[in-house]
Amino acid sequence: MQAKDLSGPTNNQQKQGITRWHVATIALLAFGYAGYYFCRSDLAVVMPDLIRELAAHGMKASEAEMRLGVAASFGAAAYAVGKFLSGTLADLFGGRRNFLGGMAGSIFFTVLFLISGGFPLFTIAWIGNRLFQSTGWVGLVKVSSRWFSYKTYGTVMAILSLSFLFGDAGARWFMGTLMAHGVGWRWVFISSACVLGVLAVVNFIFLRETPIERGLSDPEVNPLNVYATDSETKSEGVVEAVKRNENLWTLLKPLFASYPFWLVCLLSLGTTLLRETFNLWIPTYYVQFAGLTSGQAASNSALFPLFGGVAVLIAGVLSDRLGLNGRNLVLFFGMALSGVCLIGISMIPAHSNPLLPIALVTLVGFLMLGPYSYLAGAMSLDFGGTRGSATAAGVIDGVGYFGGILSGGTVAGIAVKEGWARTFIYLAVAAFLTAAVAMVLAIRQRKVAVKILHVE
Repeated sequence: MQAKDLSGPTNNQQKQGITRWHVATIALLAFGYAGYYFCRSDLAVVMPDLIRELAAHGMKASEAEMRLGVAASFGAAAYAVGKFLSGTLADLFGGRRNFLGGMAGSIFFTVLFLISGGFPLFTIAWIGNRLFQSTGWVGLVKVSSRWFSYKTYGTVMAILSLSFLFGDAGARWFMGTLMAHGVGWRWVFISSACVLGVLAVVNFIFLRETPIERGLSDPEVNPLNVYATDSETKSEGVVEAVKRNENLWTLLKPLFASYPFWLVCLLSLGTTLLRETFNLWIPTYYVQFAGLTSGQAASNSALFPLFGGVAVLIAGVLSDRLGLNGRNLVLFFGMALSGVCLIGISMIPAHSNPLLPIALVTLVGFLMLGPYSYLAGAMSLDFGGTRGSATAAGVIDGVGYFGGILSGGTVAGIAVKEGWARTFIYLAVAAFLTAAVAMVLAIRQRKVAVKILHVE
């Protein structure tokens, strides 16, 4: 099948290959966003030790687990709200500011958390941390849209998505190694803040908002983004477009009027619920259910994002060849098979050989995280183009993290009251429902492709 190419370089959008500055920009964004996870995965990694410390000071272990789960839910809510605000701010004022500001705020609140003596400061610090972290990804998306052609969105965003998977895996392995050598949770937080601080300084020095600042031309913009008009895609370059008198409504209206965009938001809701649940509770599940030590649980939890990163790279490269509907089909099969694995996890007896739950949890990461990476990555760039990519990513991610809110207190309540087996059954239902939405979107996008692009 061949699609009619509606694009053509404008005066400012000249065809240009990948230069060393493009490669440097990818590296700065990837390593910078990976650094965010040192100040994000730290709570999940130290959760078992933190529960034990609170219990040693007179709080029941179940109450400590519930309260930390609630704090995580409030953090997810702050992250969701922050996504809506920061996405639009990045489109209006630039992604670099968002990216660097998120690093600085996350470092500050990580330090505040470690010097806190308990609740409610734990909760306040985690809310502040997640709020500032919400600015990072949309800033990355905005900078990417200004640097790269739409024809490479899938590959570029796959590479950049590795940052939140390999970054998560690397952070967990690093912190697990520290804990295996007897380092307490407070020093884990200090080390995490230092790592992110170094990466923030490097990005402040070298990262640029646009290729023009490096003497290069603008990239080609997707002609089918929701903001596209003949004047914008054929005779107006990136710089001229962003100088337009933008406001919140002009950015949101085209997105809100798009039915496929809302289906993508529903996909984000389901996949983010699952991803956040695994990110937060894998170490605790391994300790309580599989009988691992805290250090072993932290290190083995790194396999989930590690193998997910492999899947992201495969899915991203394929998406540039398969097109938008190919992404939807990958989403469907990935989520459906994830649901099957979750049913399998629910059937594992407690304290059996830990290799089986570790293997199945890792397989879920491989099946789910590749499709997940499309939503606030390549799909956001497809919908928003250069003009509204950060807003699209912010809304998609923001809606998703309303599902992520359930990953904290709600999942903790189910695990405490009904056990881990029942928890995974509920998660399997969420995976199957998400797969159904992906199939609806695939059918819809196929019709659009036939009508607009004249696919034969």
